[in-house]
Amino acid sequence: MVPQYIVTFADRFPLVGPLFWAVSVQYFVTMLVVALDWPTGYSALQNTISDLGNTSCGTYGGRYVCSPLHVWMNASFIVLGVTMVAGAVLIYQEFRKSRGSAWGFGAMAAAGIGTILVGIFAENTNSSLHEFGSMLPFVIGNVGLVVLGKTLDIPRRFRQYTIASGVVSLAALVLFVSGMYLGLGRGGMERVVAFPQTIWLIVFGLYMSRSHVRRLVRAWNKMWK
Repeated sequence: MVPQYIVTFADRFPLVGPLFWAVSVQYFVTMLVVALDWPTGYSALQNTISDLGNTSCGTYGGRYVCSPLHVWMNASFIVLGVTMVAGAVLIYQEFRKSRGSAWGFGAMAAAGIGTILVGIFAENTNSSLHEFGSMLPFVIGNVGLVVLGKTLDIPRRFRQYTIASGVVSLAALVLFVSGMYLGLGRGGMERVVAFPQTIWLIVFGLYMSRSHVRRLVRAWNKMWK
């Protein structure tokens, strides 16, 4: 725990951490651009997210893969992971008094490290490290969401949304690993596992950014009255 008399970077620049998480939107933008460039057509239901980062063309895992812009996708994974870690470290400073929040933010940082591994080791280059990396956000990151929903001092509805995001993703993970795709396909079910967490990062980052901007505006107005 950081002593109260120590002024941290996050205390001086409270917008930086939330903005790190808000820019996670780049992940969805990059995914769309890379998918649209597939010469044979990319299927969000049949192809996995990692197929976008596959470095070669051919049959992989029983499905045809050819992603000319795989470098972009893998770079996006790495950027997403870095912003997850940086955001978790900085935003935690604001909630450090919330008992148990360290576990939640620590889990999100671990999820970010896993996402970096996914970008460094494409599915067809080192499948073991790639799968290990993906399991960190799929398991640890989503458990972290549940912990944050139970520990953070935020509005009740936001806490419920946070917990629901983690629970839905974890339930989808069980179905995904069991091969039960419920008509969504392998790629579709994987997105139910992965997307709620990233969407939450963006929403939470924007929520915190708006809160800080409002505080700055109020402080500015008081100063000039």
